[in-house]
Amino acid sequence: METSPLYGAGARQLQDHFDSRRLADRLQELTIHEELNEGDIELIGRQPFFFLATVDAEGWPDVSYKGGLPGFVQVVDPSTLRFPVFDGNGMFRSLGNISDDGRVALLFVDVAKPWRLRVHGMAEVSTDSELVSAFHGAKAVVTVRIGRAFPNCGRYIHGLADESISEFVPRPGHEPPEPEWKQVPVLREVLPGT
Repeated sequence: METSPLYGAGARQLQDHFDSRRLADRLQELTIHEELNEGDIELIGRQPFFFLATVDAEGWPDVSYKGGLPGFVQVVDPSTLRFPVFDGNGMFRSLGNISDDGRVALLFVDVAKPWRLRVHGMAEVSTDSELVSAFHGAKAVVTVRIGRAFPNCGRYIHGLADESISEFVPRPGHEPPEPEWKQVPVLREVLPGT
C-alpha cells in the first residue's frame, strides 16, 4: 500500500535547523517497514489499549483511545490488523472518519518495556454480523491494511502502577455496567432504542 513520504517540508526544515536530517534519514532506513515483524506482533498482542488517529472528510485530524483485553487487536497477517469497536457515546467520530477518508494512524504504547509502535494505513469499518460476533461485545470491527510501521523510543513513557482492566471492557462472563452518563435524563431520552 502506498503511503505519503515520511518527512514533509516542515519536518525537513526543522531537521536542518537542528542538524538531525542525517539521523532522521538513518532512522527511516533502519526502522520503517511495510509489514509487522515478530516484535511488533508480540507488542500488539500484549496491549490493552492504543490510540487511533483518523482524518475527517474536511481533512481535520482526530484521535481517540481504544481499549480492551490484552490481545483485542488481532494481527490477521503481517500487513493487516483488526480490532473491535465497543459501545461508545454514539457519536461515531472515528468510524465516521474512517468511512469518509480511511487514513489512520495507530499508536501502541507498551508501558512495561517502555516502547512505542506507530502504524499507518488504510482502514475499513464492518458491521457484518459474522465478523462482529468474533469479538465479544463488539458493535463493529475495523480492519487496517498497513502501509508502514515503525518503532518509537519510549524514554518519556511514564510508568503506570495500576495495570487493571476497566470494568466497562466487554469480556466473556462479565456484563459491563451501564456508564453513569447514560443515566443523565437529557441524554437517556435520546439513547438508541428509546
